Amino acid sequence: MSPDAFETRIGQLEERIAQSCDRSGALAVNDRHQAELLAELRDAGITLRHLRGDIERLEQLYGDEPVLVPAECNTEFSETLAAKEMVGRAEWIGLPDVGTYLRARVDSGANTSALSATDITRFERDGEDWVRFKLGLTDDDVFVEHVRGEWIERPVERRVRILQAAGSESRPVVSLLMTLGPIRETVEFTLSDRTHLNYPVLLGRRFLMDIALIDVAENFIHPRPEFPGGRPASEAPQDEVNDRDEEEG
Repeated sequence: MSPDAFETRIGQLEERIAQSCDRSGALAVNDRHQAELLAELRDAGITLRHLRGDIERLEQLYGDEPVLVPAECNTEFSETLAAKEMVGRAEWIGLPDVGTYLRARVDSGANTSALSATDITRFERDGEDWVRFKLGLTDDDVFVEHVRGEWIERPVERRVRILQAAGSESRPVVSLLMTLGPIRETVEFTLSDRTHLNYPVLLGRRFLMDIALIDVAENFIHPRPEFPGGRPASEAPQDEVNDRDEEEG
């Protein structure tokens, strides 16, 4: 055999050995896959036998009676809901420091709460920013009469910028003690003239968060608070109005 023929023969043998190795590797991979599938099949068979055993035991205990499996309750979520007070889409609120009750619209779409105010005047006291104002009330509003026209003075907590079609406006925010049924909280109110709206008070998300839930199908769930000079809570129903949609400004 010539050297060239020998080299050719050796190359052919090497190629056949390589192909044989590739087939052996593929067979090994297939063997592993088959072993894995057989293991999964055995596990599924064991699970199925257990399920059949459970079904047979239940049939022996209950026959054809349907088995009711109680749903597991999220107790933490339930306790969180139970800790919150239910409010309607409109409620009576009280302002103890001012001495009056007012009708309030509850709106989770609004971020901050708002109080109707007029004659808003900024001044400085002890180097701090304060504001003086009167409640913005109309003849249709219900309140304790002696607070009409009274000046209220409060430190300015912060200011918020309101964007409107006509431009932006900076409004002061003050804190006032407020009651709503069993709720008694210090609430931040943005001061603005709401005399063109149905409600002199708007309660927003900052107030509702963590303490209240809204039932939009209800109005005035909680009784009207009573104040000296005001009317009794028993007369509140005749002062409650049907709220209609209104644009907040």
